[in-house]
Amino acid sequence: MSDQMKKAPYVVPIGPIHPALKEPVQFLFDVEGEVVKKADFAPGQTHRGIEWMGMRRNPVQIIHMTDRICGICGVTHSFAFARAVEQIVDIEVPARAEYIRVIIAELERIQSHLLWAGVAAHELGFDTLFYLAWRVREEAMDVIEYITGNRVNYGLIQVGGVRRDITPEQHPTIQKCLDGYRDLLGKMLNLFLHDTTISIRCKDCGLLSFEQALNLCTVGPTARASGVMKDVRFDYPYSAYGDLDITPILPSAYGGEINGDVYDRIVVRLLEVAQSIEIIETCLKEMPEGQILWEPKLPKLLSACKKAHGEAVGRHEAPRGECLHYVAMDGHDAPAMWKVKASSYSNLHAWIPMLEGEQLADVPIIVASIDPCLSCTDRVAVVRGTKRDLLTKEDLHRLSVEKTRRIQGC
Repeated sequence: MSDQMKKAPYVVPIGPIHPALKEPVQFLFDVEGEVVKKADFAPGQTHRGIEWMGMRRNPVQIIHMTDRICGICGVTHSFAFARAVEQIVDIEVPARAEYIRVIIAELERIQSHLLWAGVAAHELGFDTLFYLAWRVREEAMDVIEYITGNRVNYGLIQVGGVRRDITPEQHPTIQKCLDGYRDLLGKMLNLFLHDTTISIRCKDCGLLSFEQALNLCTVGPTARASGVMKDVRFDYPYSAYGDLDITPILPSAYGGEINGDVYDRIVVRLLEVAQSIEIIETCLKEMPEGQILWEPKLPKLLSACKKAHGEAVGRHEAPRGECLHYVAMDGHDAPAMWKVKASSYSNLHAWIPMLEGEQLADVPIIVASIDPCLSCTDRVAVVRGTKRDLLTKEDLHRLSVEKTRRIQGC
């Protein structure tokens, strides 16, 4: 084959179902040789209509659905949704409940980051490290089950507080888990950051500059790995985070320069595990006494929600970055509007500059490096062939108004 034929551009499709992808998403790559010259992607493969179902239920019923938006970060969505409703109803969450919320959120951050670390190792072909990361993750999952009764859909957060307390008798078990992670963290850092193979595969791979991360409005570890000091817990302290000394983790905390590559995204997530350990320990020591629910009687809580009018946004720093829930209430059982903006929605567009110019063999680890969650992200399903694929701002506004009127029976 001639050199000209070898360099001729061709299209390589990957997905929506592919062994290198955790969830369905379609990629199209224009490739010259083994180099990606142009990249594009199409989400929308896993839309489940959760918001549509939620707008036919009351807030207490919806909060069970929020736990199921994502199988990895369920408390993220229930946390953000509850905060939005609490602002509208003017609910003051008990201080003890705020500390419990932070503890479970940080335990979720630990298990989520370790899950990602295992996936990253698998994408690199380092399955021994994949098995180790997921085995270590089980400790956090066991403690989450010990506190909430569930390993995945925790069902802990309620509008106005939490459903379960963390008693002093439970502290030793939680502390034992944290001590174990502190001992293991050095080993994990050494395996991930000092292994020659991982360094060669991840350094200067999937680059996202500070300017690109800022202009694309990336969030979470994806943004911080590029030097953008963005963290909702730090920028707009909420819940018990306002009582804690939290500084966003940047790759420079490990002593190196900030390159915004896959390697830096590994650094940020592993260091955030250490930060979460410290946050949980502080919360356990400083947790105030008191009740854990604003209103323990469900009929009174539902009555207060039904009378409420207004709109609010609930925000939470999920393991992947800022998660946002918009809720509007107008004196009915169900919200007039509920919209979810998951963390990955803000990060997907960063794939394009990360992928273009890279080797085709590096696509799996670059895609995984933002820790995408497509089930969280997909908000609509586009049916091609019968309608225009491109909607103007006016089209979106008109369709939104029509949908709201249909829901309210106008």
